[in-house]
Amino acid sequence: MSKLFYPALFHKAEEGGFWISFPDIPECLTQGEDMAQAYEMAVDALGLALTCREKEQQPLPSASDPTTITPESDSFLAVIEFDMLAYKKRTNSRSVKKTLSIPEWLNEAAMAMGLNFSQVLQEALLRKVADKF
Repeated sequence: MSKLFYPALFHKAEEGGFWISFPDIPECLTQGEDMAQAYEMAVDALGLALTCREKEQQPLPSASDPTTITPESDSFLAVIEFDMLAYKKRTNSRSVKKTLSIPEWLNEAAMAMGLNFSQVLQEALLRKVADKF
């Protein structure tokens, strides 16, 4: 589930630029002054919508087949690529203190090697959760 792909409709805005909607995620709307900004805003809006659903323990919607969506005359379809793990790293990297227990012999061996416990734990956890994303 590392990367997700959702179709988005880019609508021409009367005042210029674009407003973007996602057929599979009705609450996900955004806008941009030009194509580059609109695409970037679409990725961020998609990330916010999907992480909110995840926090509320709602299933992520399946993405529609883009060939089944017919844009209106003032809009066009684009598929937005979204990387959940990269988004979470970028938007939620606040540190959280954790207390854990390990065998004394393992503690002594790691200390003798000068290992950074936080770094080792983060690396191991990233390997474990990478499959989820």
